[in-house]
Amino acid sequence: MKWRSLDESFALPGTRSLGEQLAGRKALIARYVPQAILAIHSKVIADLKESGIEQRVLPAGAKAPSFALQDQNGKTISSADLITHSRLVISFFRGRWCPFCVGQLEAMNQVLPRIAAARATLLAISPQTVQQSFFTADQHRLKFPLLSDPGNRVSRQFGLVYSVPEEQRAIYRRAFINLPWTNGDDSWELPIPATYILDRNQTILFTYADSDYAARPEPEQILRVLASG
Repeated sequence: MKWRSLDESFALPGTRSLGEQLAGRKALIARYVPQAILAIHSKVIADLKESGIEQRVLPAGAKAPSFALQDQNGKTISSADLITHSRLVISFFRGRWCPFCVGQLEAMNQVLPRIAAARATLLAISPQTVQQSFFTADQHRLKFPLLSDPGNRVSRQFGLVYSVPEEQRAIYRRAFINLPWTNGDDSWELPIPATYILDRNQTILFTYADSDYAARPEPEQILRVLASG
């Protein structure tokens, strides 16, 4: 599935901010999804915020862990190898089934040349399988590595992982979002969406993590941090 609102279909690339695009998707969902289901999603977000997960994620100034994961083509990508010659921009996302994740990935893809010009490398990490990452990259024409994080091992080191509550699992099942099949395990665990910028000594320069899956940093914000470093 390739998420685009009617408004986006007629908009020239780059003419709308990521926030505007995601707001459009959120409005479409609000228009067509029953209020009872929306209320459950809102409660999950509120409960996550109350749990303090956003305060437990690795903050700016901390050292990020090293990792080696397979990309969408089955090639092992090592953060330690990459960081020897460039800074890293890492986006943790839930999966190809999430319209807000897809929107962020496409927006970051548009600024990929500017990220490279700022001497940085863009990576995206999700718990979905290598095959699902391949489908994501192919369908949305993404030109950067999508890394598969089995069991959310790396996401857990960054403090991002939570278990999807049963009432939300039931909604996902009815919408044919089969996380055990997509992610290759029965845990029903996901990362909250997060974006990090790592310096070449693995120090975290920037952290953006939000339990609200519709909230994502603007690509221009990422570029400003890279430019200031």
